[in-house]
Amino acid sequence: MRILVAEDEWILADWIAEGLRKFAMAVDVVYDGEAADEHLAVHDYDVLVLDRDLPGVHGDEICRRLALSGADVRIIMLTAAASVRERIEGLGIGADDYLPKPFDFGELAARVQALGRRSLAPVPPVLQRAGIVLDTYRRQASRDGRFVPLSLKEYAVLEVLLRADGAPVSAEKLLEQAWDESADPFTTAVRVVINRLRTKLGDPPCIHTEAGVGYRL
Repeated sequence: MRILVAEDEWILADWIAEGLRKFAMAVDVVYDGEAADEHLAVHDYDVLVLDRDLPGVHGDEICRRLALSGADVRIIMLTAAASVRERIEGLGIGADDYLPKPFDFGELAARVQALGRRSLAPVPPVLQRAGIVLDTYRRQASRDGRFVPLSLKEYAVLEVLLRADGAPVSAEKLLEQAWDESADPFTTAVRVVINRLRTKLGDPPCIHTEAGVGYRL
């Protein structure tokens, strides 16, 4: 799942990002509205965690533009304004969810996960294929009843492959969905993680390489 955190309080923004990364999410961080616009134009995000009072371009304006454009990204708006009227306004301009500050991180993470599931093609909370069972709530995997211990990055890549439901996924798509913007597009990181997954998932081989296309589960 690819997330953009747009929050002008640097410490808060970095804290949110670090916490979400522990849920195997790829997270980019910006600290003003102009940077948020630039990132949204380049990357396909599943969820935008948006501070309503961003400097540069106001959060309300970003939210309105996304709603009018029909973008698939889901928006959870953060704000110090907690009145009912202001929450109604935030939802009225296109936000999918609204969370007043201060907030509990566990609640934010749960809301982001819920929005992420809505931003993608509808899928069950448990993904299954080739004897693999992936519990997206507990972030646990098994194959043929055998528990498979996964790193956060291995989990993220396996989830993308399972969501593809047998269709090939390019290395570029895996980088987009499982890594943040710091990932080098020429890196061997995808191949390394795929090889580790193959080893952990065991025989018979279930992740196949299609030359010039990508990887298929």
